[in-house]
Amino acid sequence: MAGLLALSRLIDGVNVFIGRNVSWLVLVAVLVSAYNATIRYLGDAISFLPIPRASNSLLELQWYLYGAVFMLAAAYTLQRNEHIRIDIVSNRLSKRTRDWIDLLGHIFFLVPFVVLMVWLSWPWFLRSYLSGEVSTNSGGLIIWPAKALVFAGFVLLTAQALSEIIKRIAVIWGFIDEPSPQHELPPEAEAVLEMEHKNRD
Repeated sequence: MAGLLALSRLIDGVNVFIGRNVSWLVLVAVLVSAYNATIRYLGDAISFLPIPRASNSLLELQWYLYGAVFMLAAAYTLQRNEHIRIDIVSNRLSKRTRDWIDLLGHIFFLVPFVVLMVWLSWPWFLRSYLSGEVSTNSGGLIIWPAKALVFAGFVLLTAQALSEIIKRIAVIWGFIDEPSPQHELPPEAEAVLEMEHKNRD
C-alpha cells in the first residue's frame, strides 16, 4: 500500500500543479475576448493603428483557451473533491457510506468512462494531426491542438481516478486519515449521523 500511496501522491502533485497553473488561461481568454470585441466595435476608427484585426482565429483562440481550462483542470477538480454532489442525499449518509459510494462509483462508472474516452480520443487526435486539419472558418486555426487537449484531459482524469481509488481504499481500511477535508462534514454533523445510524441498528 505504501507504494500505491506514493503513486497517488505523485499523481496528485502533477494534477495540482497543472490545475493551479492552467487557471491563468482564464485571464488570457478574457483578455483575448475583450481585445477581439474592442477591435470589432471600433472598426475603421482605428484602422490606422498597426495592430492585428479581429478575426476568426482570435475567436477560435478563445474557445481553445476555455477548452484547455475545462479539460486540463478536470482532474484537479476531482482531486480537490469539488465536483457536483447531491448534498441533500450525501449529507444524510455516514462518512464510511460516502467513502464506499465514492470507491464503487470511481471503479464502476468513472474509470470505464475515462478509459473509453482516452481510447477514442487518441485516434481522433492522431488523424487530425497527421492530416494537418484546419478550421473550415476563414482565417481559422489548426484543429489538432484542441483535440490534443481532449486526449490530455482524459489521460489526466484517468490517472486522478486511479489516485482517488487508492486513497478511498486506504481511508476505508484505516491506512491513512481523510486526505480531503472537503470530503468530511463538520464534526457535529458527523456525530449526529453516527448516532442516527446506531439508533437504526
